[in-house]
Amino acid sequence: MSAIRVTVWGEFRHEKKNPEVTKHYPIGMHEVIAEGIRKDAAFTARTATLDAPEHGLTKDVLDQTDVLVWWGHQAHDEVSDEIVARVKERIVIGGMGLIVLHSGHFSKIFKALMGTTCDLKWREAGDKERIWVINPGHPIAAGLGERIEIGEEEMYGERFDIPEPDELVFISWFTGGEVFRSGCCFYRGAGKIFYFRPGHETFPTYHNPEVQRVIANAVRWAAPVDGPKVVYGNAQPLEKLDRV
Repeated sequence: MSAIRVTVWGEFRHEKKNPEVTKHYPIGMHEVIAEGIRKDAAFTARTATLDAPEHGLTKDVLDQTDVLVWWGHQAHDEVSDEIVARVKERIVIGGMGLIVLHSGHFSKIFKALMGTTCDLKWREAGDKERIWVINPGHPIAAGLGERIEIGEEEMYGERFDIPEPDELVFISWFTGGEVFRSGCCFYRGAGKIFYFRPGHETFPTYHNPEVQRVIANAVRWAAPVDGPKVVYGNAQPLEKLDRV
């Protein structure tokens, strides 16, 4: 069986400017996320960044990507609309999976696929985050306990302005009392999308083995399946039709 081909996309901006981010991610957040994915022999993982030509998301790269993992924050507006349209087509028509992490909720591609503002409440105060598994039979929850504890994270709170998820896997609670739908699955055309909340840049969240497991599980879930080819247009009857 062929390996699932993953591309991890990141802005790679905070790591160059903020010592707190560099401390946790000296080679870049995208590379740490990719390293976590590569621990599973079922995957291969390449990386792409905002400042590469075509943001590293050329047609050839996308054609060789089964699942795209996306982390963005401070430069959403710098992502080309042309590239967003290319990625969206690859998901909806081509069946590529998409994993959107943390502040990627405000990315152009996630907004385009959701059709809403994707806005929310937030607070940078080092809250404890407790991620509850509310759908334990879901493939993305495989191998987890009933909850994930993250000692320090940025708070995201409801209301999260997204369409009702097709499947909800996780809900988060924070020290300040807020809750948040933190593991959301969506189906768009031929593609599958998973939004996973944790991952603020000044905390070492992507080094957490349970977070890495969720991302790997999500990649496996979102990967295209070898299903029947969809045919559109005028169709001939399978049975003989009686004509008047």
